Amino acid sequence: QVRLVESGGGLVQAGGSLRLSCVPSGRISAIATMGWYRQAPGKQREWVAVITRGGISDYGDSMKGRVTISRDNDKNIVYLQMNSLEPEDTGVYYCNVQTLMTVTSNALDLWGQGTLVTVSS
Repeated sequence: QVRLVESGGGLVQAGGSLRLSCVPSGRISAIATMGWYRQAPGKQREWVAVITRGGISDYGDSMKGRVTISRDNDKNIVYLQMNSLEPEDTGVYYCNVQTLMTVTSNALDLWGQGTLVTVSS
């Protein structure tokens, strides 16, 4: 099964920006959605952004207006540009890819191991 590898996290001051990347270890067929989630310590995982196979994007309320999701269709890479970061944005950010069931494969729900984002005040 293909793996998702997130990168781009790190330590940033409040008001700063980061660009996260999610790179699959191999080719992914029949992608339905690609998205980003985050989880702060002691809290539930929260949806941040999604982009569909048709290129339609949507965002969760917590970071709407401060993040932009984009993708490289040829390489199946998904990005999350984050601006105006706040200490409350601190957490582990996870990449998620969902695929469609096809004649030759099951539907998949893939998760990366996450990349840590720490926003200092």
